[in-house]
Amino acid sequence: TIGETARMRILFVGDVVGKPGLRALEAKLPELRERYSADLAIVNGENSAAGMGINDRAAAAIFSAGADVITLGNHAYRQRDSYELLDREERIVRPANFPKGNPGRGATVIEVGGRNVGVLNLSGALQLTVARSPFHAADAELAELERKGAEIVIVDFHAEVTSEKVAMGWYLDGRVAAVLGTHTHVPTADCRVLPDGTAFITDVGMTGSRQSILGVRIEDAMQTFTRQMPTRFKTADEDVWINAAAFELDASGRALSIEQILEPAG
Repeated sequence: TIGETARMRILFVGDVVGKPGLRALEAKLPELRERYSADLAIVNGENSAAGMGINDRAAAAIFSAGADVITLGNHAYRQRDSYELLDREERIVRPANFPKGNPGRGATVIEVGGRNVGVLNLSGALQLTVARSPFHAADAELAELERKGAEIVIVDFHAEVTSEKVAMGWYLDGRVAAVLGTHTHVPTADCRVLPDGTAFITDVGMTGSRQSILGVRIEDAMQTFTRQMPTRFKTADEDVWINAAAFELDASGRALSIEQILEPAG
């Protein structure tokens, strides 16, 4: 258990892509939790249902593998049966800066060893569709999470543009424990602790096939680039890797370290 004076260790897993990603998560998450002594595991399930969106079956698999909270992104509503799931399941969050009244919630609070940890999901505004600025939404959501008793806040910033993600890291430095970028499926090499104690990485990457184009079969995605014709994408299943980040917080909720995890699932 975590006392008020103890450190906290958190594991965050990048976008799980389809059944290959789910199988990798089931195989690796228990071992990773043990290896990093993770008190909390957060998994982005944005692409867990057939490579796009989430549904009951994918959510159940992610929780069964050992996740405590699932974050999403721009494909949150791609599967119609996700609407009721997002309204019902408080451990799943979708971007808080989607239109008000949409299914689901943008943040949740989970108790971890006697401390309240808030998990906030935001979507970038550049090249993605949102109802309001993620920066303004962050301010409002942090105030609400504080009102709900959150002592520590972890942010999944699901965004396309690297500069917007880096800007969010600096904007929230010292105000949250971590800002973890997701969405591009390509892990970046810039994980670090910012000066005021926020763990940051521009993009954690994906949990899926490396022998692919962002988790899609190479031959399918290549048609889009070479012929510019509509193509039905299928999830790739070869050379599956897990991309994640592990970070440690001190008793005050400031990050002490962050480590990138890139390894094969097999």
